[in-house]
Amino acid sequence: MPAVGGAPALQHRAEDTFALIGRPPATDRLRGWVVTAALTALAALVRFTGLGRITEDGGTPVFDEKHYVPQAWQMLRNGGFEDNPGYWLVVHPPLGKQLIAIGEALFGYDGFGWRFSAAAAGVLTVFLVIRAARRLTRSTLFGALAGVLLICDGLSQVQSRMGMLDAFSAVFVVAAFATLLVDRDDVRARMARVVAEGRAGDDDYGPRLGVRWWRLATGVLLGLGCAVKWSGVYWLLAFAVLMLVWDATARRSAGVLRPWAGTLRRDVLPAVWAFGVVAAVAYLATWAPWFGSETGYDRYAVENDGLRPWPLVPEALQGMFTYAERVLQFHESLTTQAQGAHPWESKPWTWPMGLRPMLYHFESGPQIVGCGTDDCISSVMLIGTPALWWPAPAVLLFGLWRAITRMDWRWSAVLVGYGAGILPWFVNVDRQMYFFYMTPVAPFLALATVLAMAEVLGRRGMTRERRQTGLVVVGLWVGAVVANFLWLWPILVGAPITQEMWEMQLWLPSWRQ
Repeated sequence: MPAVGGAPALQHRAEDTFALIGRPPATDRLRGWVVTAALTALAALVRFTGLGRITEDGGTPVFDEKHYVPQAWQMLRNGGFEDNPGYWLVVHPPLGKQLIAIGEALFGYDGFGWRFSAAAAGVLTVFLVIRAARRLTRSTLFGALAGVLLICDGLSQVQSRMGMLDAFSAVFVVAAFATLLVDRDDVRARMARVVAEGRAGDDDYGPRLGVRWWRLATGVLLGLGCAVKWSGVYWLLAFAVLMLVWDATARRSAGVLRPWAGTLRRDVLPAVWAFGVVAAVAYLATWAPWFGSETGYDRYAVENDGLRPWPLVPEALQGMFTYAERVLQFHESLTTQAQGAHPWESKPWTWPMGLRPMLYHFESGPQIVGCGTDDCISSVMLIGTPALWWPAPAVLLFGLWRAITRMDWRWSAVLVGYGAGILPWFVNVDRQMYFFYMTPVAPFLALATVLAMAEVLGRRGMTRERRQTGLVVVGLWVGAVVANFLWLWPILVGAPITQEMWEMQLWLPSWRQ
């Protein structure tokens, strides 16, 4: 059977496609891009305002910036690789530190320079969430609301303004999710053409779908996400399963006689190629400076450590595996039992509501001015906006009910993205864990909240009173998130506040040391 794909598959009319296989896309493309551009600009204003102002004494990095910022600076000076990790601390693959190094190259070794790339990643994440929400809901309005929610999320705000790695994990995960959604629509467009041409029943397994460029892009992005932090592999596996389920349901909707067998026969091997081989190549590409170096850490581990060479494995690749082994050993030893309890560590059951935030920076005294008294405080606290995070359990349970009872693919997609970021951490609860691990999960919380808001607003065709009531509830909900974010603004950006205001910001006992 000939392959279906490429430009010919996209030439049929969109309304014919989606009449067969789903709701039509939003038609206000120009307004959609104008709204996206405006909110992305607002996100840039919020994320970049006073970006480099907060540092420790002498202009040094704060909190875990102390690890990654100097490592990135060393990479910049060496051409993209580390050769002397501080205190022999080898923690993560190179890509996140390479991205931090770009900002340092552009703006220098200061707060703005080492945070620039993370802030840019945070802005790009807002852009991607807007477009993903618009595609999920077929609505520019709800795409905009998703952008507003993410802009006003305190966790996303703070982590986008830190020279750490999690903002980069978030942008690659969300970008992969966005391309996966495009691939889903593209597959259904191709299947709709097969149905329109009367070829869906030519083979019990259904048609071959040709080259799926958006699926390949998803594989590349997930590989890059793993090159920031290995936790990216959770989303790689979760999205691979989600994609195959979507492929099977697309075949079933097209009337294919054996849709699941067809997916196994037609789609599994291309999925392994995209999410296995292509992702691995993308991951290895970020190590190119290390492979090309003479002094990269563990580059010559076989020779220097007296290791036995592996048959048929290049010594450079074995050196990379040795590097990875040291990373794994570090993470395995990072437990509460072995290292003791960190003052700001938390466990994953507290994360959905953000019950245990983190204090990144605190300074008080006469050197802090601008609050109207002689005893001002400047602090940066990683805290999710309560108006967004506290309803999360109800939102997620409602979404789970919709996914199970209504087979709503939108909720399934968002819950898979959310679950891949939190469920694996329950496997070893003795490990030291921190709330900033939820940075890549926060965009999925925004998407889930928007889907819940869409249900509250109601569908077209409902009574006027019902729609108006829903509009009021959604407006109040969004307004509460925005107002809550503005209230927290001083402790998200380190603005000087009084002692009394500081006490008023700490709503729960778990927010304190």
